[in-house]
Amino acid sequence: MPHHQARRMRRFLFVSTFPTFAFVTRTFTMRNLMLALGLLLPLVASAQSNEQLRKSIYFDGGSYDIDELQGETLFRWLDSIPNLLDKYEIQLISHTDPIGGKRYNEWLSKMRSAAVWELLVVRSIPREKISVVDWGLENPVYSNNTNVGRMMNRRVDVILNPVVF
Repeated sequence: MPHHQARRMRRFLFVSTFPTFAFVTRTFTMRNLMLALGLLLPLVASAQSNEQLRKSIYFDGGSYDIDELQGETLFRWLDSIPNLLDKYEIQLISHTDPIGGKRYNEWLSKMRSAAVWELLVVRSIPREKISVVDWGLENPVYSNNTNVGRMMNRRVDVILNPVVF
């Protein structure tokens, strides 16, 4: 493994105690750990109609590819919400880490939100139900001073905002 990849790799011992999941693994990248935890969280949205719901799609550095696992998880999450299109509008908010500079990250942020937008449209979500905000490297939620913070900032948040009648 090249040195730059070895430094980015973190080792975790992850044991699931959920009744339907029983596995142990020794090597997880932080991104894979976040994905695994996301899969183990309840997929059924039991929110009141006035609550905002959120699901994040994470990306590798410099990438706007959505891996199959995250796409499937997003679809299961959306499918678990009764009357989704009647009760919610969908907002995509994209973020990046600061690596590469402002102009590059503005482009990357747009590419990431476009990838998620396309995934939703292919899934028959009407275009008019989706709005997009591309923050790029502005307004990071997590600290960009750590590897974990930068990894968590490389994402698109899929936010379901309740429709007010």
